[in-house]
Amino acid sequence: MDFEVGRNDLRRHRVVEAPVPEPAAGQIVLHVDHAALTANNITYGAFGEVMGYWNFFPAEDGWGRVPVWGFADVVASCVDALAVGERVYGYFPMSTHLVVAAGHVTPTSFVDVSAHRAPLPPVYNQYVRVPARAGERAEQIQAVLRPLFTTAFLIDDWLAAQDFFGATSVVIASASSKTALALAALLSANRDVEVVGLTSAGNAHFVGNVGYFDKVVVYGGVNALDASRATVLVDMGGDADVLAEVHGHFGDSLRHSCQVGATHWEQVRFGVDLPGPRPELFFAPDHVQRRKDDWGASVFEERVNGSWLSFTTSADDWLELVVHRGADAVAAAFDSVLEGRVPPHQAFVISLDA
Repeated sequence: MDFEVGRNDLRRHRVVEAPVPEPAAGQIVLHVDHAALTANNITYGAFGEVMGYWNFFPAEDGWGRVPVWGFADVVASCVDALAVGERVYGYFPMSTHLVVAAGHVTPTSFVDVSAHRAPLPPVYNQYVRVPARAGERAEQIQAVLRPLFTTAFLIDDWLAAQDFFGATSVVIASASSKTALALAALLSANRDVEVVGLTSAGNAHFVGNVGYFDKVVVYGGVNALDASRATVLVDMGGDADVLAEVHGHFGDSLRHSCQVGATHWEQVRFGVDLPGPRPELFFAPDHVQRRKDDWGASVFEERVNGSWLSFTTSADDWLELVVHRGADAVAAAFDSVLEGRVPPHQAFVISLDA
């Protein structure tokens, strides 16, 4: 079973029934047990054409399968090193099953070496073998937060390497998004900069109470900030009006404008002239590869893991996981995330199995 959305209209979606696939030589079949569904996945859809996200899991013309992060089990295998019953973590379509051409198999991971995935960023093609199944909540937290936390870790690391472009304040737009919260937690714990959350009036109370931000302002209220202070913007939302407000207020005091996501996917507009620096896209897979080249893969994972536990411990105080099972429930969950109706303290875990 596949959940597909219109490539040019994310509000169109359908469920396509299909038999369980059979593996060919060198392939395995994974059954997707559960996956996270957050605003991050809407970014995958919004940038599906521009950044190639539709190419991971092809569908019929005009339709796409939104990628999600989650856990799956091997249910059929033509690869000796991967047994039926193995648990894996990685990048999946919104489907019940995925056929993977498993290569570069090690005791801890393997790679989907299917021809159509070869040109795509390697970080998305690697699957982690899970030696011992964790508790349900631990798996769900990993599915929801780990990809977003890794992006936040990379932004924090990159900004620090740039000495924050000479800025002493970081404004994070769409501050209630999970990636924004993770970034704020890292900055507040590790860096000597002011951390400002920019969010909607409805989410301001939550953002102000998680303990990661020095200051919270609402959209339309950026003029309350000191326009002369050297500032970096990290924008998770992509809302052109918010970009215009921040750039217009700070002007040349804005030292860098970092575009990360598109939680406000309908307000994204490319190529708009703005005061101050031109917004630059932060593409996390490129930074993953850069740091793996610099540090080595094992050191990279150690450094991410070193901050991961602290963040998940604090997130456990505010994060509510809501599980949606079955095609109808998944469709309703997708609509809620797409329309921005999910409270900031919640995150959705989905399974197409009823």
